[in-house]
Amino acid sequence: MPTVIACKGVSKHFLIGVNRMPSLKSKFIGVFKPQYRDQIRELWALRDIDLEIQAGESVGIIGPNGSGKSTLFKLIGGILRPTHGTVVTEGRIAPMIELGVGFHNEMTGLENIYLNTSYYGMSRKQTNAILDDIVEFSELGEFVGTPIKNYSTGMVMRLGFSIAIHTAPDILLVDEILAVGDKDFREKCLARMTELQRSGRTFVMVSHDAHEVRRMCARAILLWQGRILADGPSDEVVDRYESLNTKDSVLGMLSQPETQAVGGP
Repeated sequence: MPTVIACKGVSKHFLIGVNRMPSLKSKFIGVFKPQYRDQIRELWALRDIDLEIQAGESVGIIGPNGSGKSTLFKLIGGILRPTHGTVVTEGRIAPMIELGVGFHNEMTGLENIYLNTSYYGMSRKQTNAILDDIVEFSELGEFVGTPIKNYSTGMVMRLGFSIAIHTAPDILLVDEILAVGDKDFREKCLARMTELQRSGRTFVMVSHDAHEVRRMCARAILLWQGRILADGPSDEVVDRYESLNTKDSVLGMLSQPETQAVGGP
């Protein structure tokens, strides 16, 4: 199958403000006392990431908080640019990464549907053809005419997810956002994602739910401190991730090669 996501030597760093002064007075004091000055440190969220994902694959990205999962997703989704390396994607991407991204709080749900589908390159005519399906799946009913600023977190999630899956994406990126949905809607979303998988769409997700990764993904990638530690069948990679319960197991993994495939002898 053709490669639809390719990351080559990808690294990403951020500049983090430390000891930032909240007032003009504090900044003035910092002129004379270096310990009170603003300090900037460099944080590397990802280092030397090499991976390829083929069309139709279902891949789960797992790892502890701060391992770089969401940063990698934002790079693949085109929201961030890498500091080093390249990220190449093929096809329409539907990034379900953060709630409310692309929504205008003062606009109604209906207006935001047209706004968001335009981001995917869809015309008003194309949006009209799927409008009823989007509203029905989101379960917003009459609230679709209400400004987004009055929506609950769950309502925003339902609308965002409904828009994404109805734009016929080639690649669906799903972060932890489904965790805010109620059980029934969550099951409906998972069922729809399964349909998309069966139709040959590429599916990449971030989740701390081991059962969900095993259920939805044939392949998993384990990130640790911004590097890939394991890449292989989801059952094996998840088992390895769950073994990171002791200090000794963590140190043992960190002493192994930075990128390692799971499986084999």
